Amino acid sequence: MANVAVIGAQWGDEGKGKIVDWLAERADVVVRFQGGHNAGHTLVVGDKVYKLSLLPSGIVRGTPSVIGNGVVLDPWALQAEVEKLRGQGVTITPETLMIADNCALILPFHRDLDSLREDASGAGKIGTTRRGIGPAYEDKVGRRAIRVCDLAHLDALDSQLDRLTAHHDALRAGFGEPPIDRAALIEELRAIAGFVLSFAKPVWRNLNEARARGRRILFAGAQGVLLVVDHGTSPFVTSSNTIAGTAAGGSGLGPSAVGFVLGIAKAYTTRVGSGPFPTELENETGERLGERGHEFGTVTGRKRRCGWFDSVLVRQSAAVGGITGIALTKIDVLDGFDEVKICTGYRLRGETLDYFPSHAADQAAVEPVYETMPGWHESTAGARSWADLPAQAIKYIRRIEELIRCPVALVSTSPEREDTILVRDPFAD
Repeated sequence: MANVAVIGAQWGDEGKGKIVDWLAERADVVVRFQGGHNAGHTLVVGDKVYKLSLLPSGIVRGTPSVIGNGVVLDPWALQAEVEKLRGQGVTITPETLMIADNCALILPFHRDLDSLREDASGAGKIGTTRRGIGPAYEDKVGRRAIRVCDLAHLDALDSQLDRLTAHHDALRAGFGEPPIDRAALIEELRAIAGFVLSFAKPVWRNLNEARARGRRILFAGAQGVLLVVDHGTSPFVTSSNTIAGTAAGGSGLGPSAVGFVLGIAKAYTTRVGSGPFPTELENETGERLGERGHEFGTVTGRKRRCGWFDSVLVRQSAAVGGITGIALTKIDVLDGFDEVKICTGYRLRGETLDYFPSHAADQAAVEPVYETMPGWHESTAGARSWADLPAQAIKYIRRIEELIRCPVALVSTSPEREDTILVRDPFAD
């Protein structure tokens, strides 16, 4: 049986939470391997709605869940999320949740810096969630980060704090802000340390033991390939690598452990915040997609921009992200359209492109080339087999497969957990 990595194949918000939750029933452990609490996953289970940011979706099913070393962890956000889910009846204990002890922390001054930069950027705003993700990753690669294991040694942090404050106090001064209050920071960390450390373990060791015993591991990514720091629409990207290869480095397992890579893509396209979006529909059709799809960010509540499915971008995501198969979500949102469109290429200054260029000016200038297909007026909502789908919906899905050069393995037909069509079992490959 293969292990499975789930990643977003668009700009995030593709419905990864539901798919991870659905697959978690078949997994022995679920691992979150990158990002922070800028991620948002909404699960609908009967009459209950669960909103997660840091915790892997498997936690709701009771599947042992791991926050890997590739994540940047806000300890106070973690505590709030755990308490909220416990209030909804979810059991979260050190037996069901493990946190890598070498995981880097997001601290209050990271949030401060994130907001100060955005406010000072004017028209150049990236559109971050202002939760300190980028500054925390900067400190991680700059070898200044305070990590989970440091919470057990708070009296020995002086040299680490010297490096942190030398960097951040200069930045804060440039924004007219006071220096970091080191004593107050230590007290805040002391107050939260016991909670975080109760879940801390050498996760790499536990996961390697699980793999050696033949346990099925489900790797859960955040955001999407089009937001990856290397291949995304820079500078409107996240601060981590969202591709499947990161599952290895962000969990402490080697690359051979990853197995089947399931890319999640909506049957149309959405984006939150700033940045290029070739198929964006700033008209009645875009509004209709947004209303029917309830397109508001789980984390920020911001309205998502909506447009037709872009096969060029998803094909590119499949290539750079190492995607084996696609889970196509929200097909039910397209019910009732007389016609549906798929972007099959771009025009750029008289030239036709079959890829998305790297430069921001070119990305902003491309014009989509559309293929139009008949829509369907029958309902796909709640379908759980191919036989339940209208013929035109099946033709739409098959055409997407052809254009992105990647098979569809799953189809999601509503937010409900069981409204899923299994075409190809990722764990069986």
